Amino acid sequence: MGSTLTIKTPGDYLLRRDLCSYGYFLLAPNLWNPGDLSLTRPLDLDGGLAVFEISQPTNNRGGPIRALCDRKLSRAEQYEARALIVRMLNLEDAGVREFHKLDQRWKRSGRARLFRSPTFFEDVIKTVTSCNVTWPSTMNMNVRLCEVVNPAFPRASQLARRKPATLRARCSVGYRDQRIVDIAKLFVSGAVDPAWFEDPATPDEDALATLLEMPGVGPYAAANIMQLLGRYAHVALDTESLRHARTVLGWKGDDAPLMKQLKKHYERYADHRFRSYWFELWTDYEARKGPAHTWDPNTSGRTFTAAQLNKAKPKVTKKRRISSGTAR
Repeated sequence: MGSTLTIKTPGDYLLRRDLCSYGYFLLAPNLWNPGDLSLTRPLDLDGGLAVFEISQPTNNRGGPIRALCDRKLSRAEQYEARALIVRMLNLEDAGVREFHKLDQRWKRSGRARLFRSPTFFEDVIKTVTSCNVTWPSTMNMNVRLCEVVNPAFPRASQLARRKPATLRARCSVGYRDQRIVDIAKLFVSGAVDPAWFEDPATPDEDALATLLEMPGVGPYAAANIMQLLGRYAHVALDTESLRHARTVLGWKGDDAPLMKQLKKHYERYADHRFRSYWFELWTDYEARKGPAHTWDPNTSGRTFTAAQLNKAKPKVTKKRRISSGTAR
């Protein structure tokens, strides 16, 4: 019989809303089950692989999280697994109240937290696999990394030993092959210290500048990794942002002027720029495809591209008002 972990949550936490709040919940080795509102994923613990089914049995805000493990865990493993799950679910986000004061559009719906990975390293690699590529290809890369290297997601030490050509051939990572290996080596050598990045005392400017020094990490990737660190002052702008500007905000113009306009538009939200931007984007996704917790990873969950969303019609008939927020 396996172990069961019970994890307390903040009074506003709702698993189906806060876990299904960012596309990485659809990337391997995460497996979201819309039928029973649970997430299954393996974790690579010091004592070995352990598969967890994570749910919120009460299905109410503030209800405890239950994490069922497929094997018996030692006390040390329980502590380790609990920390990884807390990070993944972003349960210790201290900026929720400040965000809702600054941008009150999302207070009623409770939106604030963004799903992320159990480790900083996984977030970095997932971000690298999401740049300059369609979303289905990103999903495929992560599936292959788990199938070929480690079912719980590759550790830095494992990727650092891989030949770039092997990653390209077997994991379909394309030109990212060398960059993934080089980033892994930085983590293994200690040149990249996750604790330093996750320390609130580390200035945002220093964290951003250091990210930009990593192989293959440009402005978009760096801003995205920053928000996965809980540093939301930078907006990660890409083709999806341009689609959002034109189809939701109703702006017109060429790409470069629109990018400048977007940056200026979100300045009012200060240290929470990314959250305000993202929940506008996510609300539009859900208007077109239904609540994220209903998405099947193999069907609706694969259509995160500007081309696909431009084809989709919003599921509401009256004019949508992003400013009002959406209760989920």
